Amino acid sequence: MTASPELGTPQLASPDLLRSVFRQHAAGVAVITAQAENPVGFTATSLNSVAAEPPLISFGVGASSSSWPVIARAEHIGVHILGEHQRDLAATFARSGADRFGPPTSWRTGPEGVPVLDGVLAWLVCRIINRVPAGDHRIVIAEAVVGDPAGAGRPLLYHQGRFNSLRE
Repeated sequence: MTASPELGTPQLASPDLLRSVFRQHAAGVAVITAQAENPVGFTATSLNSVAAEPPLISFGVGASSSSWPVIARAEHIGVHILGEHQRDLAATFARSGADRFGPPTSWRTGPEGVPVLDGVLAWLVCRIINRVPAGDHRIVIAEAVVGDPAGAGRPLLYHQGRFNSLRE
């Protein structure tokens, strides 16, 4: 490898390099939910639109996460796009061991029995159609069944390891 003054010093690929590079990538913040005996959910910055026809989304989930066993068996999941006013909610769903569905989280049972969070910018209930192993994660592909895009506000972003707001 040769160093370029414009690019800095290249590093061999590693988990730390990947994390450092993606800290430079601003991502939207979503919460994924599912229902088993108890509801589960986690904060995701890996949410992607895959296709419009049929309406498909994807996201990654750690195979060692507490939510994975439920997602691995679930038929449907909830996808919630968070607003900049929901930093605390994003942090709650990102924190290991947190009571994610206890107060002050406001939610209801939505279509297909999926937990739907209140006050989000938009939400979908999706039917899982595939789970793909990818290293220490699983990529979940799901088809939108029903949703609501009508929430008010601006999106919450994740950048440099922190939740942020859009700037004009």
